[in-house]
Amino acid sequence: MVITIPGKPVGKARPRFRRVGNKVFTYTAQETKDYEKRVAAIYKKEGGEIYYDTPVRVRILAKYPIPSSWSKKNKAKALKGEIKPNTKPDADNIAKIILDALNGAAYTDDKQVTSLEIEKAYSEKPCVMVYIAEDE
Repeated sequence: MVITIPGKPVGKARPRFRRVGNKVFTYTAQETKDYEKRVAAIYKKEGGEIYYDTPVRVRILAKYPIPSSWSKKNKAKALKGEIKPNTKPDADNIAKIILDALNGAAYTDDKQVTSLEIEKAYSEKPCVMVYIAEDE
């Protein structure tokens, strides 16, 4: 199963903290919650199956927009894959938000992911492509 999440890649934000009196509460940023809901909705809309208690292989390709300030030469190199993005969000934060979003949608828990591959690249159409399959 392959799904595409259009738009610039988003990484999992750090938890936020709020103090009320002597107590500290932890919460997830709204942008993270919204993106996770969007990913799960796209997976369900595409008719993705749920893997129950089976090992799962996940491959993530995060396609970043090419900076508009770059020369045509650098843009061409980026599209060929000769230049890779080394900008935020970090690859591990992209993987974390995608895996958390697919909990309950693609698998019962992300502990089932036994193989994970993530790659960052440039593209004229920024998006995140996610490949999910049973790991044999």
